[in-house]
Amino acid sequence: MSKKHVAVVMGGYSDEYVVSLKSGQLIYDSLDRDLYNVYKVIILKDEWYFLTENDEKIPVNKSDFSVVLNTNEKLNFDVCFNIIHGTPGENGLLQAYWDAIGQVYTGCDFYQSALTFNKKDTLAVLSKYGIPSAKSVYLRKGEPIDADKIINQLELPVFVKPNQSGSSLGISKVKEKSELIAATEIAFKEDDEILIESFLNGMEVSVGVIDFKGETIVLGITEIVPQNEFFDYEAKYEGASEEITPARIDKETTKRVEEIAKRAYDSLGMSGFSRSEFILVDGIPYMLEMNTNPGFSPASILPQQAKHYGISIKDLCGNEVEKALNKIRN
Repeated sequence: MSKKHVAVVMGGYSDEYVVSLKSGQLIYDSLDRDLYNVYKVIILKDEWYFLTENDEKIPVNKSDFSVVLNTNEKLNFDVCFNIIHGTPGENGLLQAYWDAIGQVYTGCDFYQSALTFNKKDTLAVLSKYGIPSAKSVYLRKGEPIDADKIINQLELPVFVKPNQSGSSLGISKVKEKSELIAATEIAFKEDDEILIESFLNGMEVSVGVIDFKGETIVLGITEIVPQNEFFDYEAKYEGASEEITPARIDKETTKRVEEIAKRAYDSLGMSGFSRSEFILVDGIPYMLEMNTNPGFSPASILPQQAKHYGISIKDLCGNEVEKALNKIRN
């Protein structure tokens, strides 16, 4: 049987592309070479290219996502392993394009990607399934902002965050009413829609959920202990936080978090890797957001959880490719 061609597709249009390249490298290194021919494809704002083993760039033909190699041989991919963080790989744009040209890919479909990239809409859908979240106010750019009304409704402190953004950029914690307007301006730099959320005072946990060999499993619950005021970009990517897997919570709370994280995953019709963030207040998990293409560099939470759970990165990645290949056969 001939080996399947797998392209690990990494990069992206946001500042997170640096992390995506590390995540892509780990997947590239981990996929079983006895089963697959593995290649690297980099998607950046200015160029989409195939990277040869000698680091030579060959442009990708966007009409069918193929590459013409130096030998004049045309290469199409059986599966694209999508590990782009942020746009266009985590908000549905790439998935919609791949669907349109008939390219098979790993992870969730374009609808789940687009939905989960929008925090407000995700939380609104999940509230119908009984999954709690913080009280919030939603604003569009250009709308008048009534600081008094917002503070009365949510009480200080509040978090101000872009509605659609990966990587925790543009988030502020506001403790004084006088700081609110400046914080909205910072968030509006990242997105035209923002959320102002009431502060939940509790433990932050990050929960990896995947579908593995036909069942939805919780890979792990990781406790986030930020050195900064909250889990911001610096804490997430520059090591300014301590991550403890498994989280220091009792059996009953563990069970509750696992149940809610699975319910969120299944309710949204998810597939592939996911990492949801919750704040535990008096043992109740309040959902903040779900990432459908979480960081997957060796230092990231999901690979750490897999290691703890006892699934090798090779099996975790191979399972994704096999599921994508089965989609073709079904």
